[in-house]
Amino acid sequence: MNISFEAKEKVNGLMTIVVEDADFQADVEKTLKDYRRRANIPGFRPGMAPMSMIKRQYGPSVKMDAINKVVGQELYKYIQENKIQMLGEPLPSEQQEPVDIEGQAPYTFKFDIAVAPEFKAELSAKDKIDYYTITVDDKLIDQQVDMYASRAGRYEKVDSFEGNDMLKGDLRELDAEGNTLEGGITVEAAIMMPQYIKVDDQKKLFDGAKLGDIITFNPKKAYPENLGELTSLLKITREQAETLTADFSFQITEISRFTKAEVNQELFDQAFGKDAVKSEEEFRQRISDDLKAQLVVNSDFKFLRDVRTYLEKKVGDLTYPDAILKRVMMQNNKDKDADYVEKNYEGSIKELTWHLMKEQLVEANQIKIEDAEVKQAAKEQARAQFAQYGMTNVPDEYLENYAQEMLKKQDSVQGLVDRAIDAKLTAVLKTVVKLNEKTVSLDEFNKLMAE
Repeated sequence: MNISFEAKEKVNGLMTIVVEDADFQADVEKTLKDYRRRANIPGFRPGMAPMSMIKRQYGPSVKMDAINKVVGQELYKYIQENKIQMLGEPLPSEQQEPVDIEGQAPYTFKFDIAVAPEFKAELSAKDKIDYYTITVDDKLIDQQVDMYASRAGRYEKVDSFEGNDMLKGDLRELDAEGNTLEGGITVEAAIMMPQYIKVDDQKKLFDGAKLGDIITFNPKKAYPENLGELTSLLKITREQAETLTADFSFQITEISRFTKAEVNQELFDQAFGKDAVKSEEEFRQRISDDLKAQLVVNSDFKFLRDVRTYLEKKVGDLTYPDAILKRVMMQNNKDKDADYVEKNYEGSIKELTWHLMKEQLVEANQIKIEDAEVKQAAKEQARAQFAQYGMTNVPDEYLENYAQEMLKKQDSVQGLVDRAIDAKLTAVLKTVVKLNEKTVSLDEFNKLMAE
């Protein structure tokens, strides 16, 4: 076999592979003998069919498979041994001439190879990059205290309605004279929250309502642009909701008012475990400590994003093998049309550039990811998911179980590996570059993230 590779334009590579009989013939003979041994052909005992018959029946496909196998193996072996930084997959070259497999060897195969552009993504103490520390102030702590109190709150029964209360009652469709319509729509124990009514004159009908009162209102007028709300409230179809015009009576059978939990020992125990916190001061301090740890993740995320922006400017514009990469992109999105490639190509190249930069940074800083670090990334992701629901004191065994479930899903593992790499890379780069440290509020930080 003879393999040659040329990349006259550096990023557009052409690989030529010339296959001789000796490269695949032994594999063909071995496979055909195996076919003969297992063949069950009428008129012949098992394994005794003439080899000429086996070759005639299976020879061409076996030969094609053997050639494809050896070409694939040698192609990737050459790329690896010669350290060619290939992008995507090799594509049959547009210079490829028809190959007659049934004819005599040699057979020539040509592949277009997209090669990564040469550049250096380097960082040192000479490079200065912003790092934002988010201040945990009283306003932020107050918001978290309120969040804990709200999540631990409960509904209590009351006798008169106020703005945010929840009403339960019986809905009945009325006729033109304001009487209950015989055979009309009736919903018992319907739930309403008048605060979500969009039209003021309909909302005001509920002002000062008391237990047992009957309110007459028009659901279609109350929710003029929300058929979904109507279908849910009245238990009807969208078609019925579209033609509905009638008024309804609503007899209030229950009024519930949401009350936040008191900031006391019961709330402390619920948030952080029995007796872990014993005063409001300790409660606020614990919240502050947890927020600082959570906000470091935000700061690190922005720092790595700023590293990317900094390196993109430092490296400058790169030349890519656009024609080949668009063909690769089309191949990977066979269900899409050419317009999809044109619209998304530029964004895909930006992501590819950052991927190549990150690879260089990872290699330069000798970053390696162990299984334990991937597992830790899974636990941190589980911890963050629980935290979204105010569960900050989740036992480690629960996090362990969630992490194990994530690691069983192959499509999740690469994402967890990427998270682990990003975390480790960020930690290293913070010691490599000169940090231009700035302190900001969370609101200021969010504005920066939105830019």
